[in-house]
Amino acid sequence: MSNASSSTVLARRRRLGTLLITIAGLLLAVWATTLGPLPAHAAEGDPYRVSGNVQLDGEPLEGVVITIDGPGGEQTTETDADGKWSVAVPERNADYVVTVDESTLPEGIAVVDETGADETPNVKEVTVGPGGRVSVNFFIGEGERTTTSFFDQFVERLFNGLNFGLMLGLASVGLTLVYGATGISNFAHAEMVTFGALMAYLFAVVIPWPIWVAIPIAVLMSAAFGYTLDAGLWRPLRRKGLGLVQLMIVSIGLSLVLRYVFQMFIGGGTIQLPGSVSESLNLFGSVRLTVVDLASMGISIVVILVFAIWLQRSRIGKATRAIADNASLAAASGIDVDKVVRVVWVLSGALAGLGGVLWAYFRPGIKWDMGSGILLLIFAAVILGGLGTAYGALVGAIIVGVLVEISSLWIPADLKYVAALVILILILLFRPQGILGRRERIG
Repeated sequence: MSNASSSTVLARRRRLGTLLITIAGLLLAVWATTLGPLPAHAAEGDPYRVSGNVQLDGEPLEGVVITIDGPGGEQTTETDADGKWSVAVPERNADYVVTVDESTLPEGIAVVDETGADETPNVKEVTVGPGGRVSVNFFIGEGERTTTSFFDQFVERLFNGLNFGLMLGLASVGLTLVYGATGISNFAHAEMVTFGALMAYLFAVVIPWPIWVAIPIAVLMSAAFGYTLDAGLWRPLRRKGLGLVQLMIVSIGLSLVLRYVFQMFIGGGTIQLPGSVSESLNLFGSVRLTVVDLASMGISIVVILVFAIWLQRSRIGKATRAIADNASLAAASGIDVDKVVRVVWVLSGALAGLGGVLWAYFRPGIKWDMGSGILLLIFAAVILGGLGTAYGALVGAIIVGVLVEISSLWIPADLKYVAALVILILILLFRPQGILGRRERIG
């Protein structure tokens, strides 16, 4: 082997070693300061349980529907002949929301609050403690059921959808910037979202620092993560001339590796950021949003406006749009494509990280696979708005977010993501390039 070949091999090994050491260092920082992995449990056969009784004047009520929502998803059960109900849950030291479906109670009977202070007495938040079991009892008596009109429900879901869509837009913009600049469909973008939430947990809970300090640091760490991925992996692969299909397969493999590395270090449970449970404010009618929801919407809007100004007026922003339109022509015009692509990866990481933090508050909670749970919606937003167009990704994300939340008025909550994907297919049948895309991008 010639000296030139040996030098090339050594240089490749050094770059690969740098990538592995950097990623390992970031992940070890999370693991080394935590108390150890959280145990993952399957709900079936699990000793952790939420249970209770539903009785009226000492007589059991059979067939009353109870819904339990929390880690592991939403579960529904009914009271038996003795008025008892019980549901297995996957985690202890976790919060669950128990709801009585008042439509299944006898006529003229409702869940009431003896103190009169609780506006929703049929809903209770409980915590499964170290013992792994908790009992929830409701006071059933004669009273008027509080009902919410369809219009109020629609408006409330609309606000929630806007909040979800804005958060989704932050992550979608990062993905579409990378696609526009490099042509890569980055499936590992989901793990960049998760990484941002984990960094916020590291600095806000483990160290701990104030949350208003932890979130900006988490965004900076996410930006550094994006730079590391480009410098250590994507740029060397681009220089080798790998095709877009090969790069996409690499991104899928990277996604799987990072996802299970996250699980190895934080476990399969759900961890919470400070302030996940905040005061609920009555905006108008029956529309209520928490302080965290309003802060999340405000942060998203400000960041999106700043990004739009940067994209339109800054030199690098204009260069980014030029590369997205035609990379070869941009390079021939004197634009340093590698430099712009590097900036795009940094910006993509920062936006994904911030989106991950807001997603952790919206869910609420952080899990090892939380990013993959919305990856399909992120891709749907990007495709709906138009591949490679940042403003299209924002428009697509808001449409997807609103559709996801509003559709739950008519379909089960477990199927609400399907509605957004159906609308995506229908729109693409009439406008294949997306809402703001251009026809020459197709094919």
